[in-house]
Amino acid sequence: MCVSVDAPSPDALGAARTGPSVETAAGVLRNAAAYLRPVDYEAARIGLLHHVELWVPDLGAARPRWQWLLGSLGYEQFQSWDNGVSYRLGPTYIVLEQSPALIGGSHERRRAGRNHLAFHAGSRADLDLLVHDARGRGWNLMFQDRHPFAGGPDSYAAYLEDDDGYEVELVAD
Repeated sequence: MCVSVDAPSPDALGAARTGPSVETAAGVLRNAAAYLRPVDYEAARIGLLHHVELWVPDLGAARPRWQWLLGSLGYEQFQSWDNGVSYRLGPTYIVLEQSPALIGGSHERRRAGRNHLAFHAGSRADLDLLVHDARGRGWNLMFQDRHPFAGGPDSYAAYLEDDDGYEVELVAD
């Protein structure tokens, strides 16, 4: 469960900054605690990611590797049509589409726009198994010399790239 905070009014904060006593500031802080409330994300979806749509140059080639990866992370096929497929986990879904409006043939993650998608991958052991299996499923491990700490010493993660240039980051809890 997460907690949302409604800030106290500017007048109350102003009193805390310029008020005549420490007691006034302490009172404002005590009152601010009353604004804390739990958030139920199943009931309140505002702000959650609804979907991501990835245009791929060859749906036939992209589909098996994304289906394996997303399926391994708990996504299930949601929709399918001639030029696309979507996978859903909870209220969020990911679309792969070979659009006739696609310009250019390959994605370049270093250009302006989306660089990568990052997913929670479970435990370190779960992540290690995904990385092991990814090699035979169309995903290549990036930053091998720094894996699994390519994101820094406090982040146990794997960065994978497919043949179309799409990068995913898998992050262990």
